[in-house]
Amino acid sequence: MSAPDPRATALGALVAVAGGQGANAALAVALHGAGLSARDRAFATELTYGTVRMRRACDWLSAPFLRRRLDDDVREAVRMGVHQLVHLGTPAHAAVSATVEIAPRRARGLVNAVLRRVAGRLGDGPVRWPDEATRLSYPDWIVDRLTADIGPQHAMAALEAMNVAQVVAVRPDGYRQGRASQWVADEVEAATGAVVVDLCAAPGGKATTIADRAGLVVAAELDPQRVVLLDDTVREHRPAGRIAIVRADAAQPPLALASVDSVLVDAPCTGLGALSRRPDARWRVRPGDVDRLAGLQRRILGAAADLLRPGGSLVYAVCTTTAAETTDVDRWLSQARPELTAERPRSGLWRPWGRGGIVFPHDHGTDGMAVFRYRRIGA
Repeated sequence: MSAPDPRATALGALVAVAGGQGANAALAVALHGAGLSARDRAFATELTYGTVRMRRACDWLSAPFLRRRLDDDVREAVRMGVHQLVHLGTPAHAAVSATVEIAPRRARGLVNAVLRRVAGRLGDGPVRWPDEATRLSYPDWIVDRLTADIGPQHAMAALEAMNVAQVVAVRPDGYRQGRASQWVADEVEAATGAVVVDLCAAPGGKATTIADRAGLVVAAELDPQRVVLLDDTVREHRPAGRIAIVRADAAQPPLALASVDSVLVDAPCTGLGALSRRPDARWRVRPGDVDRLAGLQRRILGAAADLLRPGGSLVYAVCTTTAAETTDVDRWLSQARPELTAERPRSGLWRPWGRGGIVFPHDHGTDGMAVFRYRRIGA
């Protein structure tokens, strides 16, 4: 009996992504029961995420050698083979033969021919890419948006960084959480006995961190599946403090006005700072989502401000670097809610960003994340 093939596992996940599944979910299903060793699981993960990330570059390299539209399973096999040749540095004979072996039988000749021609093209010298968006494998609009919002130097560095897999931190309780997310949780005031509301709480990493410092964390989430995920996290990691899970709309929380000490709004956003660990998001997010989500963020922040008692603290965070979802929202809040005074982030890890702070993906190898802190003044 032959050993399980990580390339076959990755191909199954890639076909599922092409059919509309999220990359994280598709890979989890493909890995479940695949019988791969830890090393092969890591290789299958890199093949899946890397191929999804770099699909535009892979398609551009293979396009001259294709004369017809390919079925999903054949197209993903070609992409995976090209990714190995170009971005993983796999020797041509190994990348071609191993990919052909797991490609659909009806198309193995085609896959073999295309990959050999791509390998030959690479052997002629460095690739002359038509533009940076193709080389880095992003939609044009994302490159243009980040260039306009954070400047060309930071944009190119961020886009390069988000093509590299992150090193995920593991908390003492075993929970795997991005370091920038941990830094956001650290910005939330949670004195002994304090009541803290996390309005967009799933999957629960920040809520469980904060609960170790607070008296009570009210963790709100609207989507039923994400409520289950939040509940699983709380049950598994059992924080020292109490967590009350509430299914609720963050823009209309069912809580008394002026009743809580701190609120965290880790808001729904485009996620354009988290494209390393969400490899398919760059192909799913659309330009109009930026302004649509900025509008949702404003509604949630307005509701969050209403919950704060005088002297209470509000933290607003998003894993994106667009101006519309960060400094523009903060500018709106300064006019709409003058009772909220801005305070600088407590940690020196954050670059100054308007009245708040930001980390770019290339600063520390984390998600790109912006954070703003506010204090409610007055009676």
